[in-house]
This record gives sequence, C-alpha cells and structure tokens, in this order.
Amino acid sequence: MIELRPATEEEMGAVGTLGGYVYGGTFGDGPESMTATANRAEWTLCAFDGDRLVSTFITIPFTMRMNGAAVAMGGVSGVGTLPDYRRRGLMRQLMTRATEEMRDRGQTVASLWASQAAIYQRFGYAIGSSQRTYRVDPADIAFHDGDTGLGDVELLDADAGFEAVKALYIAFVADRTGYLHRSRALWHSGPFERNEAEGPVSVALSRDGSGEPNGYLVYTLRGDRTDHRARSQELTIRDFAWLGLDAYRSLWEWVARHDLVGRVLWSSAPADDPADELFSEPRLLHTQDTEGIWFRVIDVEPALAARGYTRPGQATLTVLPDDLTPWNAGTYSVETDGTSTEVERLPSGAEADITLPIKALGSLFTGHRSARRLGSWGLIEGSDDAYERVDALLATRHLPHAPDHF
Repeated sequence: MIELRPATEEEMGAVGTLGGYVYGGTFGDGPESMTATANRAEWTLCAFDGDRLVSTFITIPFTMRMNGAAVAMGGVSGVGTLPDYRRRGLMRQLMTRATEEMRDRGQTVASLWASQAAIYQRFGYAIGSSQRTYRVDPADIAFHDGDTGLGDVELLDADAGFEAVKALYIAFVADRTGYLHRSRALWHSGPFERNEAEGPVSVALSRDGSGEPNGYLVYTLRGDRTDHRARSQELTIRDFAWLGLDAYRSLWEWVARHDLVGRVLWSSAPADDPADELFSEPRLLHTQDTEGIWFRVIDVEPALAARGYTRPGQATLTVLPDDLTPWNAGTYSVETDGTSTEVERLPSGAEADITLPIKALGSLFTGHRSARRLGSWGLIEGSDDAYERVDALLATRHLPHAPDHF
C-alpha cells in the first residue's frame, strides 16, 4: 500500500539517492548529495511502498519579488519517481496534496525549473520568465557611443565582497519580479558556490563618483576552456547587478580588460538586459533566449492582493475551474491605487473584463505575457478595451527574471 508523508531526517539520504537516479547524478547521490543536504525533511512529501521510497516532491519556502512586493512562494524541486512506479498517478497525488499544503501555508504562488515542460503544463504551470545567454569575446565588448562609464572597479575575493554584494542585490531587486530573497545558504549554493572545476570565485565591485558601491559582478575565471591558442580562458558571470547604466558600463569594461580571456559566458541575463541596445555589435553577443521559470498561482485572491502594482487601476477577471485548485474558480475584482490593493470575490455570474484559465493567469501575473498577446492567440476571452485595462493594471517595471535555480 502506498503511503504519502514527509520523509524523516534519517530518510533524507534515500531522498538524495532517488534524486541521484532520476536526475542522472547531476546533483550527486545519497546523503551527501545536494538534494539531501540543501533541503529539509519537513519540506518533502514522499510516496513510500512499505519502507521503500518510490517518489519525492519538495516544496522550498521562498519569498519572491513581484513588481516591488514580497510574495510567499513555494519553490517546487526534487520531483521524481522510480521507473517501476511511474504511470500510476503518484505524481498527481503528490502534486494535489502539496498544492493544498502550499495554500494552507500561505504560499499563494509556486514556481519551478521544469525538467520537461509537458509534465507541469498539465498542472497549470506557465512560462513565467525568459532566460538569456551571452557568449561574447572580450575583444568585442564595446559601446556604440564610446561611453565606458567611470571605470572605478575594485577586485575582491568572495569573502571580502560578500556583504557589499548582498546589500547591492537587495537594492537591485527591490522593484523587480522573479528574484528571490536569498538566504545565506542560497547565496553559497548559487553565486558564491565553490567549485574547483570552475576556479575561484571573484567579485568586481563598481563605485560611483562619490565612492559608493553601485554594482557588482560575481564570476569565475578558468583556463583551457576555449580553442583560442593565445586566449584560452573563460570568464563565467554568475551574478550581475547594477544601480544605473554607469555601473553597467563600467563592469562590462572591467570584463574587457581580461586580455587572456577568449570567451565570456553569462547564462542568466534578464530578457530586458540593455546590452543589445548599448553594444557596438550586439550580434557578437551571440544571444540565445530560452524559457526560465515555470509559474503558477496557487490561491488567486491573496496572490493578487500581495502582488505589487505600478499605477492605479481596476479590472475584473473570471478564472475558469481547474482540477488541481478548484477553490480558485470564480470572478475577482482587483482595484489598486498603486500602493494598497483590494481584491474582492464577486458573486457567481458577475461580469468580467476577461475570462481565462489558471495557466494564462500565471504568465499574466509575472508580466511574461500580456493580455493582448494571449487574447490574440485565443487563450483568453475579452474585448480590446478589456485587454488594455488588464495590461495597464498588471504592468511591471521590469520584465520578469529568475536567476536562481533550486
């Protein structure tokens, strides 16, 4: 008989072993794996056949920026089932119960990095952001207007630069969407993770004219990574934040000073990064855009109330029923002055500006898609005036971006 329950501390090694099999050892295997050590037993929901662990589901409690507001988010991770227990509906059972538990904990939204999109789209998850990758030769780093910024940049090792980087990150993400409130553990399993194969972690800290920090790069530098005989090094940008274009230009100019580097790799740039507007030859960035996080609204009314809004607005939305979150079906009026927001659930049959499934609401919520775009595809229903009203209400200051994997 299959039992659904959280793993115990003693069983986290088995969680790591299952994750090691499902993900081909990407995150290690067993008790020392990242799956076992970076998560807590109380975050898990597992399926056991007797004493045998056969399926796992992890929900990490995160806070995510949503257009300037802090929203409680369930970070879905470590989802996997042993092959001999697949096609039995275990995933749906775990997803259903985990989603109910997210709602009960006040995690009004959820997101994940999808191993396969088809798995999660059937549960109402939508693409919530885009991920941009640059591969550029430092020799091609140049701005069309010749402005390289003040260029006041200091090289620091990871330990010396951590506190300054952390403070700048908090300022940088304050009005953005998709960025996580990073715990110390997330900092050190992400931008500051020590990996011998990648080389030591370095920090480049830029300063403004008064000497105040205004941007940073966290990066690694490693030789024998390119085919260039004289410039075989690769500089990999792990984290990049700037409080103005002067810092942005200065930090790119810092990268260009690395004469032995043949390739700069940045695989987590935001979709609205300004490089292609500023570079002399933006095609030499070799830009590639892919999907980012997948996102879902777990509890519509509190999620819409918690989200940040840029300007005053009002709109009414009818959310269609879905079998994973039946409590969401209904019509909601959202009214905001840009600072405080009221969300009211209206009586059945009330008129709405737009009617949409929960999946479409997810991509609207983050700002990844517009109502006008979804309407033109036939994925939501409404008038042109209604699309304009909804898009004005849900406008974000920046395109959504989620650089942290979990």
